[in-house]
Amino acid sequence: MLSDKVILLVEDNPDDEALTLRALKKNNIHNDVVVARDGVEALDYLFGTGAYAGRDTRIQPQLILLDLKLPRIDGLEVLRQLRADPRTALQPVAILTTSNEERDILSSYQSGANSFIRKPVDFAQFMEAVRQLGLYWLVVNLPPPHRA
Repeated sequence: MLSDKVILLVEDNPDDEALTLRALKKNNIHNDVVVARDGVEALDYLFGTGAYAGRDTRIQPQLILLDLKLPRIDGLEVLRQLRADPRTALQPVAILTTSNEERDILSSYQSGANSFIRKPVDFAQFMEAVRQLGLYWLVVNLPPPHRA
């Protein structure tokens, strides 16, 4: 059972949010999940601004699951801002999107994504993708050392 690290899910579609949370739970990934519903909210959480002013930003998510197509600030811009700031430059980010466009894949990696996962339409496939994602990023992978 995995439970000590936070996952930041950046997802504006309520159905995809519910599906992702259900898939995490069904795969015994019981980490706390913070949901940001647009790019501004995600950046506020990560940098302790806006609605998250005063949050201890030394505590960062173990993994960020980032959708590309977001309101206000899109996923690629969120990623660029994360990579440009020394506090979040090494943060593991997995793009989780319905896009299968080559330019989105390329732009994601060029902007510093650690992984690009296309959301399978089939729930069983999605469950397996989330299981593998959780196993790798939350158990197998060693995150970068904490820097204050």
